Amino acid sequence: MGKPRRRQAGEGGISEYETKAGRRFLIKFTVQREDGTRRVVLKRGFLSRRDAAAALRAEIRKAEVGEWVEPSKQRLDAYLAEWIKGQRLSPSTLSSYRKNIRLHIDPYLGEQLVARLTGSAVDAWMRKLEASGRADGQGGLSARTVRYVFTILRSALSDAVSQGRLAVNPTDRSTAPTPSEARPPEMKAWTAPELARFLGWAEAYDPDLAIGWRLLATTGMRRGEALALRWRDVDLDAARLAVRRSVGVVKNKGAGEELVEGPTKTGQARVVDLDAGTVAALRRYRTVRGLLTLELVRDSALVLSELDGAHRHPERFSRRFAGQLLRARRALGEEQLPVIRLHDLRHTHATLLLADGVPVKVVSERLGHASATITLTVYQHVHPGMGRQAANRFAALLEG
Repeated sequence: MGKPRRRQAGEGGISEYETKAGRRFLIKFTVQREDGTRRVVLKRGFLSRRDAAAALRAEIRKAEVGEWVEPSKQRLDAYLAEWIKGQRLSPSTLSSYRKNIRLHIDPYLGEQLVARLTGSAVDAWMRKLEASGRADGQGGLSARTVRYVFTILRSALSDAVSQGRLAVNPTDRSTAPTPSEARPPEMKAWTAPELARFLGWAEAYDPDLAIGWRLLATTGMRRGEALALRWRDVDLDAARLAVRRSVGVVKNKGAGEELVEGPTKTGQARVVDLDAGTVAALRRYRTVRGLLTLELVRDSALVLSELDGAHRHPERFSRRFAGQLLRARRALGEEQLPVIRLHDLRHTHATLLLADGVPVKVVSERLGHASATITLTVYQHVHPGMGRQAANRFAALLEG
């Protein structure tokens, strides 16, 4: 077998060297940087001359068309700290990203160079999170959480590719938990009698909080939307309210937490019609509050505020619901009220309407979903029964 053809200038070169593991090959080629200077690049570790030749051709081709990216010497933790500062996100989302980077990315991958992060390293990191990633040391993270953290890393590295710091995104070569594996906790909903039973009990037990439970159940609002509602957003004569904003908890390490108002989840305002019972309950509630102080019923005042006019804390609001539900179950009988979360009042609203035949588009608009497709996906558990009703109605048409 003859010697390999000598490469011409600009074609790069391939060299052979010995390691403890055996013979290996390296490639050498020259590229031009953005500033016009030239740099000689070496890449080692190829198992065969054929592999080295293929890699060399690919690198030369990228250099010729301007796609070659100079490897970054920046560590991942430093890059993420720089990246997060440039993100245009809501305060609560920004806080969540920072927390997850600090707890679940930096301790595992932070010391690695951005340019040397591989798909297999990302896979190993996710499997470690699943096995033992909880910050309290009590086991692994759920598939849903791992997928969420993965999307943060994927977004950051996609920006690195766009900025020319990386040639390819290593997360493209890794396997995150699938959407089906990362399903949210099982959705629960009350029946209409169960909801009426609880609201009746709550109204008698604590009217000040009961109006909050009623608003969530009869409008389908999200917790943060209800807690950001102001009296100027409520038109009792027209029996409707406008959902324009949401309040959330922003936690910053070393700086405590604060409640921050921002746009709704979709960034869009919406109008929700109210039933007569909820309008009457709101009138009673506003009258009682006005007797305490007129400050609580001014147009700018929060509907569901604390007695000092401040926002109710969203997480404490959820805990208050859980506590009241526990008391209601003791008073009415545990079999009368299944355990649900506060957010499940929203699910109850949607489920009852869909099961009663209200068009998906109407329910979607009340919930503030970005599209009716989301409503169909989230509440697909309701559809089998609706499909059976449709089949029976069609059969009745044929028989009639």
